[in-house]
Amino acid sequence: METLKVERHDGVVTVTMSRREKKNAANETMWRELAETFTAVERNDQDRVLVLTGAGGDFCSGADLAGMREDALRYMADAGEAARTLHALTIPTIAKVDGVAVGAGWNLALGCDLVVATDRARFSQIFVRRALSVDMGGSWLLPKLVGIQKAKEIAFFGDMYSAAEAAELGLVTRLVTADELDDTVDAMARRLVDGPAQALSLAKQLLDASAEGGGMEAALRREAHAQANNINGDDAKEAKAAFLEKRAPVFRPGAAAAV
Repeated sequence: METLKVERHDGVVTVTMSRREKKNAANETMWRELAETFTAVERNDQDRVLVLTGAGGDFCSGADLAGMREDALRYMADAGEAARTLHALTIPTIAKVDGVAVGAGWNLALGCDLVVATDRARFSQIFVRRALSVDMGGSWLLPKLVGIQKAKEIAFFGDMYSAAEAAELGLVTRLVTADELDDTVDAMARRLVDGPAQALSLAKQLLDASAEGGGMEAALRREAHAQANNINGDDAKEAKAAFLEKRAPVFRPGAAAAV
């Protein structure tokens, strides 16, 4: 790949955005490669957890405006497909953030299930400073995460937030030092890989569907369908056997059912 580095190790697939000279700003090629990679990950039963990160001490400085083509609508369709395929992943996803995560870069991080950031990370919905509006799903993600008024403040002013400020807003899952970042993400990913794949996937789908609306009755119907799949699946049988035998369960990789 031209703009990404993709590594796989024991169920964890790490996708590293790699345009160091641009602080990993995304061009047309990166948007396409991200969408292609996320689609391939979703189809690979051996990929249990995805980690998204950036090279060279930065996560992503947003879209590369210098490389934006005149066909803006088509460009945004490519960028939107990267956001859509990331959101559509049914495995757990972790954003591993150091340095800057601004504009589309911040919204890529927020599109992950969990965000682990160093205390030197910086965040901004910088769009308005470039006479642009929020994209990459930010208009959908931010109100759900921080409420509509705070989302408007973040978007209207485009201020830079420290990692501590972002964590206080609930936009960072775990805040660590730079020296702790690798070990923390590795440990989280390993716990998820060792967990029951179907139950984790269904839990993610249930929570995402709830965030999209539909009310309690719809949630209960989705939960019943998911739990029936779990109860009849191999992971639940292994968990029960392990409990009775007083040992740790050993779960096998496998495709998860859909809610």
